Amino acid sequence: QVQLVESGGGLVQPGGSLRLSCAASRSIFSSYLMGWYRQAPGKQRELVAFITDGDTTHYGDSVRVRFTISRDNTKNTVHLQMNSLKPEDTAVYYCNARLGVMNYWGQGTQVTVSS
Repeated sequence: QVQLVESGGGLVQPGGSLRLSCAASRSIFSSYLMGWYRQAPGKQRELVAFITDGDTTHYGDSVRVRFTISRDNTKNTVHLQMNSLKPEDTAVYYCNARLGVMNYWGQGTQVTVSS
């Protein structure tokens, strides 16, 4: 079992920045594919970004260039740096960890982009 705890969400003005963090409970964190997903009201959950155990990254089309995912295996932590935020980025952001058939989710953190 892996427990994931997100932090860093909040209210930010359009054009602003936020940095989300996800702390994992297991020391084998480095083997997991780590990702961030988001879900806005009335919409399906969508992929924001993921990073492999080899540090290969992939981004959703709507966030490419503006967001950066990174991981610190020494601290079992994955980060999502979000710049140039837009109102359409408003959603609950979820951390995800995958290894084989194992798939774990955090509880989510709210990000609201509004003036």
